[in-house]
Amino acid sequence: MIQAGKVRYLGVSNETPWGLCEWIKQAQLRSLPKIVSVQNAYNLINRVYEMGLSEITRREDVPLLAYSPLGFGHLTGKYLHGAKPEGARLTRFPAFGQRYAKVNVEAAVARYAELAASLDLAPATMALAFVRSKWFVAATIIGATNLDQLKQNIDSAAVTLEPQASAAIDAIHEDLPNPTV
Repeated sequence: MIQAGKVRYLGVSNETPWGLCEWIKQAQLRSLPKIVSVQNAYNLINRVYEMGLSEITRREDVPLLAYSPLGFGHLTGKYLHGAKPEGARLTRFPAFGQRYAKVNVEAAVARYAELAASLDLAPATMALAFVRSKWFVAATIIGATNLDQLKQNIDSAAVTLEPQASAAIDAIHEDLPNPTV
């Protein structure tokens, strides 16, 4: 497929540190093109990428295409307190978001939503600005089902989190680390 010109770049998704290293090693051993990106979930309630894959990003130059930056919509705050907004993905397809149906997810989301409010930001805008702020993120994969959601997504591109906001985010993460994992 490479020789036929049908594949120009190769990326992987939902990969582990060992798996990504193995892809890189096998490409070198077989004189194949190098992996150019890894597409994994990364957001305020799932920062697992930081624990190994970010080192590979640095050493092997394989950046992250962050998917689910809003944690299946949880980081918008719309599902807080058991809310099931009409038409929302997890209202329509509850089984789809089982990875986010964990004990500390709501507590973490509530704290991030409170922090966003104190910064005069929509929770989604802060969550996306956080993901975009990370040096290992090459692109943030967003999704929206209406114009208001799209506006919040786009607004996040103009937001730079101040050091005290980043410190507050890290404090929440220290209290409730990776609740979706």
